[in-house]
Parts: sequence; C-alpha cells; structure tokens
Amino acid sequence: MPSWPARWLMVVVGFDALLAVSIRGPLLFGNLPWAAASGVSWALKILALMMIPLVLYTVWQSRCQQRRERAEASRTAELMGTWLSTTQEFFWVTGPDGSFTFCGPASRDLLGYEPSELVGRPLDLILDPGDLAAALNDTKHRDNRGAGCAGMVTECRHRDGRRIPVELSFRAIYSGGGQQAGFEGTARNLIAVETETLAAQEIKAMIQSVLAGGSMLTAFQPIRSLPTGAVIGVEALTRFPDSPEMTPQEFFTQAALSGLGVDAEIKALETALKAAVGVPAALHLGVNLSPEACLDPRVAGLIDGSGLGAGRIVLEITEREPVHDYAPLGAVLESLRGMGLRIAVDDAGAGFASMRHILELRPDLIKLDRNIIAGIDKDQAQRALGAAMVGFAGQIHAVLVAEGIETEEELAAVRDLGMDAGQGFLLGRPTTSSEDWARWS
Repeated sequence: MPSWPARWLMVVVGFDALLAVSIRGPLLFGNLPWAAASGVSWALKILALMMIPLVLYTVWQSRCQQRRERAEASRTAELMGTWLSTTQEFFWVTGPDGSFTFCGPASRDLLGYEPSELVGRPLDLILDPGDLAAALNDTKHRDNRGAGCAGMVTECRHRDGRRIPVELSFRAIYSGGGQQAGFEGTARNLIAVETETLAAQEIKAMIQSVLAGGSMLTAFQPIRSLPTGAVIGVEALTRFPDSPEMTPQEFFTQAALSGLGVDAEIKALETALKAAVGVPAALHLGVNLSPEACLDPRVAGLIDGSGLGAGRIVLEITEREPVHDYAPLGAVLESLRGMGLRIAVDDAGAGFASMRHILELRPDLIKLDRNIIAGIDKDQAQRALGAAMVGFAGQIHAVLVAEGIETEEELAAVRDLGMDAGQGFLLGRPTTSSEDWARWS
C-alpha cells in the first residue's frame, strides 16, 4: 500500500496525463483545441506539465530527508544527555586557548565544581600544565596522531585543594581547515575504580569458594499432574545455606559477570544429579541450564555418569543470555535427546527469547512463566493467552506446565484451560529434606 505522499503524487501525474490527452486527443482527429497548441510550443508545454510532479516530488523528498536528519540529531542529543547524566566519567572540551568550552555534570563529584563554574576557565585550574605536557610526551599512552593520550594516570586538583588520582584520556580536535581547535577528553576517579575492582575481586573469590567448597545444596520442588494431582516430577533449585542473604539469581548473575557463569551452572548440575539419588525413581528430574552451559562438554559426561538414566532427566533451557546461532545448540541437544533426555523451555512467555527457543528447539515440555499464571483466574487476556498456549502445545505434542500456582482459583483456572501439569507453592514448596522427597512417591 503506497503512502499518502505517493498516492498524492500519482494523482498529480494522472491529472497531468489527462490534461495532456485532453489537449492532444483532438489533434488525432485533425482538430486544434488551442490555436497556440502546435509545433515546438506544444512539446514545450507538455514537457513543462510533466516537470511539475517531478519538482514537487523532489521538494517532498528533501523535506522528508530534513525531518529524518532532525529526528536523528534529536535522538543523538537525547542519548548524549542520558550518557552525561548517568556516567561517572568527567567529560570536558577546551578551546584553542585551553579554556573549557564544555564540562559534564560529573565535575561535581570529581572536582567539586559545577559545570557552569568551569566553562570559560583554563584547564590548568584542575590540571598542571606539566602533567599535560608529560602526557603528550609519553609514548606509552600517546595516540597515533601524537596529539592526545589514553589511559594516563595523573592527578587533578579538587576545589578544596586535594589532589585526586585520575585516569585521563583526551585527543586534539581540529577545525575544518585542519587547525587545532582544542582538546576533548574524559577523566575518571581512580579511587572509585579501585574500589569497584576490589569489590568485584571479593565477589569472584566468594563464588570460587562456593564452587570449590561444596557449600551448594539442591532443593526439589514437586511438579504435579493437574488432572490427577499426583507428583510426576521435580525441579532442582540451587540453595546456599552458608550465604542466606544471597539469592540464587544474584549468585548466578554475579558468577556470569565474573566469568564463572558456566562453571557455576555445571556445579549446580553436578550437585543436583547427586542429590537426585534420593528422589523416587518414578519422578522425572528437571535441571536448569543456560544455552551457553548446554554447549559445555561436561554436561553429557555428568548426565551419563549420574546413574539416574537420561530418560528421567528434563533439561530446562533458561533465558539468561540470547542465542545468536541455534545450530550448535540444536546439535548438542539432539545428541542429548539421543541418550533419552527430554528438553523443556523454562519461563515461556517471559520474553521474546523464550518463545524463539520454543520455535527453534521444539521442546518436549513448555513451562509457562509465573507472570502468565498469576491472576489468570481474573484476567481475560491471560486466560486467552493460556488457552492459546494449550492449543499450541498440543499441536507440537509438548507437555504444558503452569509455573507459580499459588491460589486455589489459579489452580482451577489452569485446570479448566486443559493444562497438563502445574508447579507452585500451592502444590508443594521447594525442600532439601529427603524425607519430603520420599513422600512424593
């Protein structure tokens, strides 16, 4: 369907064509509609008429381009404003005379000056000229053009006289004629950077201690058949008794940020498989792994050596990281399926990635996210989505599991919709007690 400017243009062209035919048509029969409409004059008039829409179209395209450029400039300015208001780095610009022409808001925390107090004042108010000269002569940090530096450690003067250790990076800026027009750069507080680095190192050491010390436990939560109420499986959930203040989500997030995410998931899998020896043999075991962890060759070895039998294990694919290439993941999962293992997509409906997992991986189980189940008895849209998922799961022959059932009304709603299985506090809380596990048989 053409846009309204395109339709308008077609109308103008059509009008010109009709006008041309109305004038030229009589000539085919030997008549002259206008006395002057003959010879070269006629051709020039037709050409002039046909040029009108072309000129109008060119003007319209130019206006559209101007609007796009204004929108892009506005968006760039908005993003720049967001960065300046949130970054802890002090961004600054000087003119050719060495005076500040722009200062970011981080000058308040770093130097004690408001940006407006620095604009128009010389750079040497906060940075000794000798330090700047040393930076330009330092080949270790000098940029390729020799008119700037990156990552130089120096000191800036605070408003109260203190000297603040900073990491300084800057470069020369040039006018259209190639003349140097000043400098632009950033400075960040090295004390804050060192504090953040120490905190990250402490977190990484804590994670390594957990992975090496065996302080990770597994709790199992029952999964029940909705038609019968019988327990048909369990989901393994990691717990940290020595660090009760840290949630599992925080632990795995920090592990990923520390570069230990896959190792943490592999350790959780190993712990769950060992604990599952105490789970009744008739129940399947759901274990969570991210797509990245699924690619680790240790997974197949742990499952094969667990003694549980791969037919009992359901690998629940989580949504921590996006999958950019499903081919390697699909190949690994097909190999595990060949061992008898089943695949589930966890937290379906929580985001686009989980739905793409379903389309790409064709899971044996689909676990609907708690956000879809909570209040499903009261929300017609949620019920409609639940009904659609029941139909979809049936089409691909997948078991549909409702997660996070906490009220009798939610339980009745998902049963009425025809969902296969359910999980949640109403149906059984996670527990580390082997005595509780035995009762589920």
